[in-house]
Amino acid sequence: MDSSKAAVPRLRTVDLTYIALFSVLMAVCAWISIPMPKPLVPFTLQTFAVFAAMTALGGRRGLYAVTVYLLLGAVGLPVFAGFQGGASVLLGSTGGYIIGFLASAILFWLLTARLGQSLPVTIFACVMGLAVCYAFGTAWFLAVYARTTGPIGLMTALGWCVFPFVVPDLVKLALAIGLSRRVKQFLK
Repeated sequence: MDSSKAAVPRLRTVDLTYIALFSVLMAVCAWISIPMPKPLVPFTLQTFAVFAAMTALGGRRGLYAVTVYLLLGAVGLPVFAGFQGGASVLLGSTGGYIIGFLASAILFWLLTARLGQSLPVTIFACVMGLAVCYAFGTAWFLAVYARTTGPIGLMTALGWCVFPFVVPDLVKLALAIGLSRRVKQFLK
């Protein structure tokens, strides 16, 4: 038997079920949206669901859940904020933050696979994942906004897209970590 195939465990039916459930949770939480005045991005519970998937399911299954969620939205299902879907959302000015969830999940998986899944490592991996999501999303926002509306400064973009959301996102991370520690005992 090829040793490379033995290194990655196969997904069981229960794993696929959890991945699907957390992908749906991300969609439902994305629909719970508090609109903000333009050009600010809406405040949703999507971040909570993404980090709940990673912390409850672990890095690998959490990454798969985020990937399934993004693919569902990319093919046009209305799983993003405002019941939107399709490539146009991902290619729009706030699409970088949605795609940034994938980078967050990859980083979370790498950090927890290397450093373990203790509470301090989980918190560190979540905070770093959020920072990566912010960085990717803000760079994307600057590029798309400059192309469609006109150039703006980095501090303006951060003021619109990051600074108003740091505290709420940290609260969502804390809730996701706390809830996942309770839920994990019931997951196989």
